[in-house]
Amino acid sequence: MASFLRSLAATTSVAALAGAGVYAAKTMAARSEESVRPVIHGGRTPRILIAGGGYIGLYTATTLRKHLGRADAEIAVVDPRPYMTYQPFLPEAAAGSIEPRHVVTSLRRELEGTTVLNGNITEIRHAERKAVIKPLTDDPAYEVTYDHLVVGLGSVARVLPIPGLAEMGIGFKHIEEATALRNRVLNQLAMAASTWDADERKRMLTFVFVGGGFAGIEAIGEVEDMARAATKEYDSIEPEDLRFVVVEGAGRILPELGEELGGYAIEQLRERGVEIHLNTFLNSCVDGHIELSTGEKFEADTVVWTAGVKPHPVLAQTDLPLDERGRVRTAATLQVTQEDGTPVENAWAAGDCAAVPDLTQGPGVTCGPTAQHAVRQGKHLGENIVRVLRGEQPTDYVHENVGTVASLGLYKGVAQIKGFKFRGPLAWFMHRSYHVLAMPSFERKVRILADWTQALVFRRELVSLSALSRPRAAWEEAVASGKKPTPAPKGSKTPAVAGGKQPSGKQ
Repeated sequence: MASFLRSLAATTSVAALAGAGVYAAKTMAARSEESVRPVIHGGRTPRILIAGGGYIGLYTATTLRKHLGRADAEIAVVDPRPYMTYQPFLPEAAAGSIEPRHVVTSLRRELEGTTVLNGNITEIRHAERKAVIKPLTDDPAYEVTYDHLVVGLGSVARVLPIPGLAEMGIGFKHIEEATALRNRVLNQLAMAASTWDADERKRMLTFVFVGGGFAGIEAIGEVEDMARAATKEYDSIEPEDLRFVVVEGAGRILPELGEELGGYAIEQLRERGVEIHLNTFLNSCVDGHIELSTGEKFEADTVVWTAGVKPHPVLAQTDLPLDERGRVRTAATLQVTQEDGTPVENAWAAGDCAAVPDLTQGPGVTCGPTAQHAVRQGKHLGENIVRVLRGEQPTDYVHENVGTVASLGLYKGVAQIKGFKFRGPLAWFMHRSYHVLAMPSFERKVRILADWTQALVFRRELVSLSALSRPRAAWEEAVASGKKPTPAPKGSKTPAVAGGKQPSGKQ
């Protein structure tokens, strides 16, 4: 079985690499065959401002620059991060299957001929065609003007007012959070192996994941797999000592995959010792004391929050029309619209922060917040702006979901493609193949394939770099060690300690 799985993994790498090469060749051919048509701009080069450098920002800007030269349009992308994160690979980055740097794509490298501004958009006044940008430095905010606006700000974690959550919780939307979770889990194992306190040890080895959607289930599947593999390096920790807990408010997990595959995922995780609490809510986690709505209580040092997202809060600081969920109202053409359906001139939106109608599902249904939709919407949005600049009419965004894939750890997965259901190693193979092909940049595809190939030969890298959260700690300790003790005040019978502080307790 082990040799079969290794052969399957090797086949994954070869097939995905071949597919990536074909994809790159087709893209280059399409670019070379594209006919150049003039842009109507009345003698002044229009400026297109793209708010957000995620899927929408990257793919919209790439599409625009593919069709438009610098004389046709100025393009600026604004985002606090200089890179775009491919979120479906965050669980594998957290498990160490992929190098964290390979999960992100540099905006400046990919968007040649486009201005990238690192900062936060704090206000948009579309009526005036102005946006306010706050730099990441202490410099004051400044205004930029534009002709066309693309809103691709995405979403943020939907944090509920649960006691202790703000202090204890770890998100799972960015590569920094995935890396921090990996370091924390490995560091907890190292600390647990170095303590003789049984209760403290049990607390350190308990990991709670709140949310049973794709983010939560894939994260716990990959991280649990890694943690149990890490126990082999400790004589004092057995795999059974680890406790992984899923807390989900609904009656099932992975609802997009249906009851059958969702039930299969539950069975597989429970066989691995993962506790899954359905129809259950987190009531409190103050100081690591976990209280569930079922009345169960236990201690845990790690709480990972993946229970939903909400549109970026800065949308409330705009004059754009929003729906009841705080998303930008959009038509199927990805144009921003008023409540009555009237288009807002030169305003576009897509992705998690937009209420894009899903024409394949009937009236009133909007596209889900998935990478599959975001990638395609970004490309379609760019093409529609090009159409408008050329005096043509924009077209509707229509995409029927061909399937859904999810990983449950190494060689484990579930998938539903065109109504057919898959599970186990084959589903895991489909998950990896699809996402490596969808990963932006040929270079990143190759680097990820190289990571997977190396994993076939070498063991998992299970080193925690938790000190990265405090990179100056060793320096500060060295500085403190060179300070001379502060002389004790006259008349004092207690010697002073470094820094002039007195030890507690009676003397």
